[in-house]
Amino acid sequence: MSDTYSNPLDDPAADPFAVASDAAADIARLTGVESHDIALTLGSGWGGAAELIGETTATIPATDVTGFSKPALEGHVGSLRSILTPGGKRVLVIGARTHYYEGHGVRRVVHSVRTAAATGAKVMVLTNGAGGLKTSWSPGQPVLISDHINLTADSPIEGANFVDLTDLYSRRLRDLARTIDPTLDEGVYCQFRGPHYETPAEIQMVKAIGGHIAGMSTALEAIAARQAGLEIAGFSLITNLAAGIQTTPLSHEEVIEAGQQAGPVIGALLARFVEAL
Repeated sequence: MSDTYSNPLDDPAADPFAVASDAAADIARLTGVESHDIALTLGSGWGGAAELIGETTATIPATDVTGFSKPALEGHVGSLRSILTPGGKRVLVIGARTHYYEGHGVRRVVHSVRTAAATGAKVMVLTNGAGGLKTSWSPGQPVLISDHINLTADSPIEGANFVDLTDLYSRRLRDLARTIDPTLDEGVYCQFRGPHYETPAEIQMVKAIGGHIAGMSTALEAIAARQAGLEIAGFSLITNLAAGIQTTPLSHEEVIEAGQQAGPVIGALLARFVEAL
């Protein structure tokens, strides 16, 4: 790969799976943990869950790992943790999500997921903070992702690789989550490109095409996770009602505040879910 690229994933000639394998080797070396069983990406509002999952045996800056970028968003910690659960499972906690709107390209967006698979993980848990369309939902409420609609006009799949996305968000894992919290509702997540929030008309479009949750992450990662052979669970924290449904203006401060208030509840939910895997 050429030295002119600051990130190896920016080289069009690079093999993104080879870069993920290099990243997994970095994680093994820096954490002292040869392989992980579960990977968990913590989106807006979900960061506190890491403290409840188990014993953190290593924390490393994500930028010390091949291919990772510094997070651009407040509320994302920019680190990777190796956690040992009470049941003896190894969890890789990813606090360094690269969003599509940052303009680094889809390879960097899904690099964390491909790296998780390369560390040996079999289950990928994706979380986010997002806007809700169901008026029965309220800010601070966690919901399961049952399916998604990718509105980025992009894909992490390169070449003629026709990946089946049927049951992308595992029904088994959704059923497992409801054994922990039977009140969990679910909905279809729509990933927009961002970084601006959606217009009321766009939210009405989402409703018309069958969506219930609007956000700026997760869908591309889930596609890459399926290609890598991971079983996927998705959780959204409803941080606000979406544009045109909520009567007040949308703001990132609102997202952060909803996450802080909901933190203890959703953290406990996620910790119990991980332990049940």
